[in-house]
Amino acid sequence: MSYMSPRDVVGVRAAGSISLSPGSCMEALSESSASSATAAAGGSVTVSDFLQTKRSLSFSSEQVSCMCEALQQSGDVDRLARFLWYLPPSELLRGQETVLRARALVAFHRNAFHELYAILESQSFDSRHHLQLQQLWFKAHYLEAEKIRGRSLGAVDKYRLRKKYPLPKTIWDGEETVYCFKEKSRNALKDCYLKNRYPTPDEKRELARRTGLTLTQVSNWFKNRRQRDRTPQQHRKSSKEPTLKLYKKDGNVDGPEIGVYDIKNNT
Repeated sequence: MSYMSPRDVVGVRAAGSISLSPGSCMEALSESSASSATAAAGGSVTVSDFLQTKRSLSFSSEQVSCMCEALQQSGDVDRLARFLWYLPPSELLRGQETVLRARALVAFHRNAFHELYAILESQSFDSRHHLQLQQLWFKAHYLEAEKIRGRSLGAVDKYRLRKKYPLPKTIWDGEETVYCFKEKSRNALKDCYLKNRYPTPDEKRELARRTGLTLTQVSNWFKNRRQRDRTPQQHRKSSKEPTLKLYKKDGNVDGPEIGVYDIKNNT
């Protein structure tokens, strides 16, 4: 891969002509320490050098966004925190979404939960990142509650916390979710169910594509819905299906059963 030479790095401040893509940043971040040492010996600049020289250089918003995105994708929160520390306050407060998401991630890992909440409520975020930010919101509330209570939370505890601290509209599209199914998805499943209670595999796959659910979720929904729609008479009839009890050869009907034979289904 190609490195930025010292001249190129300095040139960024003057002309802003160097544009880093997240992919190229990720390549630089994945370089081994040996490669970094070799590059340093040859007079080139690695990502570590990039972070060090940032104290004396200014970079464009595009380059800052690139580095934040690449560091988030790499999962290197410590390096991301160091990079944010190098940025001037004006850049941190600019409101650029990539920087805000980076700050939120660092705040979560530092257990600075109130800072995290303030960032997530500060402005609307792109829907592509809603799920990730929603997980940070809820996990932060879970961790706070566990610290106060001194114990792990159960499913009911987490449910109550989600009700007590609903998602802000900045990281939520406002569509109600019931049992992890959005209202639009549930309506699509209901419409199909009214037409055909036993959809074919191809129809299930098409439903999964339209609703954003998995094939297993679609199949389980139809199975559970059919079960709920069974009448009480059907339930009683099912529980009274004729069976033939098998006993030991000695003919002692009071003895232990060795099996039950379902006459209707021949099983």
